[in-house]
Amino acid sequence: MATQIKFGTSGWRAVMAEEFTFANVNRAVHGIARYLLSQKPNGAKIIVGRDPRFLGESFCATATDILSSYGITPLIIVEPAPTPAISYAVIQSKADGAINFTASHNPAEYNGIKFSTPDGAAALPEVTKAIESAIAAFDANLPSALATTAGSEPASQSRFPAQSIDPRRMYLSRLREIVDVDVIKKAGIRIGFDPMWGAARGYSDVFLREASVTVATVHDTRDVLFGGHAPEPDDRLLDDHLLDDLRHKMSETSAAIGIATDSDAGRFGIVDEDGTFIQPNYVIALLFDYLVESRGWKNGVGKSVVTTNLINALAERHKIELHETPVGFKYIGELIKEDKILIGGEESASLSIRKHVPEKDGVLAGLLCCEMVARRGASLGKQLANLFAKVGSFYTLRENFRLTPEVKEKLTEKLRLDPREFDGIKVAKVVRTDGLKLVLADGSWVCYRLSGTEPVVRVYSEARSRENLAKLSVAAKKWIFD
Repeated sequence: MATQIKFGTSGWRAVMAEEFTFANVNRAVHGIARYLLSQKPNGAKIIVGRDPRFLGESFCATATDILSSYGITPLIIVEPAPTPAISYAVIQSKADGAINFTASHNPAEYNGIKFSTPDGAAALPEVTKAIESAIAAFDANLPSALATTAGSEPASQSRFPAQSIDPRRMYLSRLREIVDVDVIKKAGIRIGFDPMWGAARGYSDVFLREASVTVATVHDTRDVLFGGHAPEPDDRLLDDHLLDDLRHKMSETSAAIGIATDSDAGRFGIVDEDGTFIQPNYVIALLFDYLVESRGWKNGVGKSVVTTNLINALAERHKIELHETPVGFKYIGELIKEDKILIGGEESASLSIRKHVPEKDGVLAGLLCCEMVARRGASLGKQLANLFAKVGSFYTLRENFRLTPEVKEKLTEKLRLDPREFDGIKVAKVVRTDGLKLVLADGSWVCYRLSGTEPVVRVYSEARSRENLAKLSVAAKKWIFD
């Protein structure tokens, strides 16, 4: 039986040579091609890109051949490219979407397919379900002996030759319209940059150097193993100290800030001048406050339901409408497309801003942080302390717990209930935007989200002091296993 291909919050991801095989990539691309023809029977064109992972070039070539066989014109990006650059290229070239071979921050043994729609946004569930149905229809039309091989291509369509497209210049030009690089240059600050061997190589650093800003890089060569670690610019919970090389480079060059991106440059990581990692929750809040101050934008702010309530407090202070979404940047993207928000983000290190791509942009996040530090003339730590002085302190935590079948069954039943109290504190509000979020009377909250792919529950907690967060974490774990 062929592997079932399911698209999650950011596409389909799997381990290479296990489920992410050429045969399954073939099936997935056939499904995407059939979906595209159902939307546009003639003249469709689609961008094909990738991050620097192993065999990315070969997967792109496979996709190109299949799309051409359906009469769809492939627009090929030869070099690895950031996901936000691909998104912007879709919009600028008026393409009908993009197939992006990337597994984002996942370890090197993974690869994936992310499908974007003509607006440059990650496909919404109704689109990915249609693609999954198209894959199933393709499988059903194959002889059983071919169901797990490359399959056949439609013979009735004439092949359309591939065209090449380079998104770098158009994307960097767009960033110059958004980021005030002159402010960074005039401040004379130095910057450290870590692309983590990923697709942002030649993007963030080139943007800054072309403006005569001093930037020092680490990990700016291709390494399909990402140094033996997951290419995630967040080392808070790991013993690997993934950002230490960036910290050392910052120390050597007296950099005021360090910026990092994951393999496809959708996620960001920010290091303060003293080497402190700034949590993504805080980065989003700081940039929200900064954009209101520097741009005068007031049209709303978006966040996932598990992202810090520091943003809620700032929205109230600035008298700006708050939009809370389920987890998944595609929902933030919808708000950006409708120009309902000036910035939107998720605690998983994803953000974008108004009039920009409806896709997470780690390159933009880092550059805006550089601008913010340069204009305000203060470290990120000092700026965060100023925010806390205005609206109070917020401390957050995310934990994963593996579940036995028995515990998972019991927890699933508990999550259907509306508790009146939690750890002896009254529950002020029950939120079911995504999972079960309990907002407590003291302003703290905890949210439980069951994984759809593994026996894991993700627990997000926030309290107004470090001590209360520690207590809340203990209570949150106890609630699962009691």
